[in-house]
Amino acid sequence: MKIFKRIVIAIIIVIAIALAFNYSKLNIISGYAAKNMASSVFIADRTPASIDKNDNNIPTIKLASTEVDYIHKTASSSVFGFMERKVIYRQGLGSVLVNDSYDYSKKYLRPRRQISGNNLPFPYGDNGKKDTVFGNVDYQKLQKAINKAFSDPEIKKTRTVLVAYKNEIIAEQYADGFTHKTPILGWSMTKSILATLYGVLEHQGKLELNDFAPVAEWGKDERKNITLNHLLRMQSGLVWAEDYTKISDVTKMLFMESDMTQSQRLKKAIAKPKEIWNYSSGTSNLLSGLLHHYVTKNQEYLDFPYQSLIDKIGMHSMVIETDMENNFVGSSYAWANTRDWAKFGLLYLNNGQWQGEQLFSKDWVTYITTPTVESDGTYGAHFWLNAEGKYPDVPRDLYSANGYEGQYVFIIPSKELVIVRTGLAEDPIFDINEFISEVIATIK
Repeated sequence: MKIFKRIVIAIIIVIAIALAFNYSKLNIISGYAAKNMASSVFIADRTPASIDKNDNNIPTIKLASTEVDYIHKTASSSVFGFMERKVIYRQGLGSVLVNDSYDYSKKYLRPRRQISGNNLPFPYGDNGKKDTVFGNVDYQKLQKAINKAFSDPEIKKTRTVLVAYKNEIIAEQYADGFTHKTPILGWSMTKSILATLYGVLEHQGKLELNDFAPVAEWGKDERKNITLNHLLRMQSGLVWAEDYTKISDVTKMLFMESDMTQSQRLKKAIAKPKEIWNYSSGTSNLLSGLLHHYVTKNQEYLDFPYQSLIDKIGMHSMVIETDMENNFVGSSYAWANTRDWAKFGLLYLNNGQWQGEQLFSKDWVTYITTPTVESDGTYGAHFWLNAEGKYPDVPRDLYSANGYEGQYVFIIPSKELVIVRTGLAEDPIFDINEFISEVIATIK
């Protein structure tokens, strides 16, 4: 009996030491679990069991226990009862991690959506897809390529695939539990949505890319020379640590900050603009906050992405979640179904034109696909590139919106293709070069 007690005491001591050593990390663990659960349940209409089994079943995050309150639309997570975090779902604004300062009685503004249905087929309406058969497409071979993307589901973890050729869907497939209506979290694909808003503002004549960033406190030090172009290209020279495996700038911002637009704004410069390239989600959320400079009223700020871009092209399933201060989390939190993500790619394939209206200029497409200095040809302006042949068997003109865990919208102008793939595994576990090249090979 004494031996048993000693073993129990030893185990308790080990657990106590582990908790003490990792206590600060519990904020991130329970915060991630609660946030992912709430958004997946209340936006994507998925079950908590499915989210626990798949989305939150990753190292450390799976230590959290999460409960969902459907009546009040909340989710709460904790790790062995410690560091409970709560998330509240707000219609039109998505789910938000809250802290003790959150005002439950406050009336929050919501985006005014312009959603109107029509009988047009994809991509200009919601009446399904055309039955067009292209003579130069080997559909049997294409289906084999897509089936391969869904093979080894425990490893590749593909959820959805859509291939659009010449503005029409020629193939799409969904894993069990997902349909063409299921919203998917884009993670950093949201950055490309955010950047496009700046392309729209530029086309409207409301800004120039070489304008200095409208940050008053930067005017007093070396940061005064940072331009919008530097921010869009992630070459501001500001310090930032983008590491999701530990407590870093990005995890503190996403899971601990009430105003995510301030995280990068307050950082010091470690280099002059253009001297270094440093991928930063904080920069994207800074840009999200700077939209207030061009769209000054709070209601107009919330309406702007939807009225100028999202609802304009019929991406009616899209929701960009906001932080506690109602700023769009432009780095990470846009949700949309697979067909709507494809519409975004087609807008770029058509050089910013949608049903006769030019939303941004063709020069903007050239801008975002021009390689950024020091990025080794892999990054433009909030879009990823294949300019230096990262994917050797894929055309060099491919560019894409990429997101954590393998969310992709690939645009290939030379092949008139847009390919969307979503899932829970990214390159190289899910082999992008092989997948894209095999899809392209089906078109003669």
